[in-house]
Amino acid sequence: MLGFALRPQKRFTDLSEREILALAITLEEEDGRIYRDYAEGLRDQYPATAKVFEAMAEEESEHRRRLIDLYREKFGEHIPLVRREDIRGFVRRKPLWLTRPLGLEAVRRQAAEIEEETGNFYRKAAQHVTDASIRKLLIDLAETEQQHVATAERLEATHLAGEAGKSEEEQARRRFVLQFVQPGLAGLMDGSVSTLAPLFAAAMATGNSWETFLVGTAASVGAGISMGFAEALSDDGALTGRGHPWVRGWVCGGMTTLGGLGHTLPYLIPDFWMATTLAVVIVLCELWAIAWVRARYMDTPFLQAAFQIVVGGFLVFLSGIVIGSA
Repeated sequence: MLGFALRPQKRFTDLSEREILALAITLEEEDGRIYRDYAEGLRDQYPATAKVFEAMAEEESEHRRRLIDLYREKFGEHIPLVRREDIRGFVRRKPLWLTRPLGLEAVRRQAAEIEEETGNFYRKAAQHVTDASIRKLLIDLAETEQQHVATAERLEATHLAGEAGKSEEEQARRRFVLQFVQPGLAGLMDGSVSTLAPLFAAAMATGNSWETFLVGTAASVGAGISMGFAEALSDDGALTGRGHPWVRGWVCGGMTTLGGLGHTLPYLIPDFWMATTLAVVIVLCELWAIAWVRARYMDTPFLQAAFQIVVGGFLVFLSGIVIGSA
């Protein structure tokens, strides 16, 4: 499970104007390379869409050039390496561009997320800087990124006619996934899987329903508190559109606790083996639910998601049985 130890990151509000420009240069380079990978992956099946992403990549290169020119004018030749993972507020991107074949709907959705995040960064950065020329460039780039969001949204309407929804509905769905589904799924996975080992270890070691229930409850609540704080402290949601951090923390922590309590509550039944049998059935239901949510909202094929979750859950379950029976 995630604990309280988080990777050291710098707060966005602590960045200097020099660091903001350096980060913007890195973001534009990364986005441009991703779009070129999209174009390469879509070229055979969707050649027109591949050209759209090639054009978007060229625009990102132009943005990077403008940022570098302004940086040199203000701060000189050396550009420090400031990456998105070094700054609190950026969500980790799923490396969709590495998969083959690429799914057009998933690519279009992630491209819109990338542009929205980068646009949010430019708007917030423009409010943070005091230099007029830097602020003007950041505002101009924010407006351009918003146009890219609209371009990405139109791709679905062009190639997935009949499945495309309105832009507002898609944006609402994306916010729902970022603010609730992602933290809730992370919590459910952690609570359902990580508590298996202590729960069934206690069950095998004691053979007592009530003692097993106490161990499972403690593990579930402890994991919920840990995951809740970890999620709340991961970013403030200003750059990613993920919503208020404490709301995400409550969602993640609550689902973590719920995931653990699901297979703990059967041990309120005094008959130990009946309780254990019911707990195992509930574990299987939890793993199926996690696989379904991943397939439904996270663009993961159901069989692949089910295999990953079941294998991981089985190994944790087995470790608890072995340790408890020792």
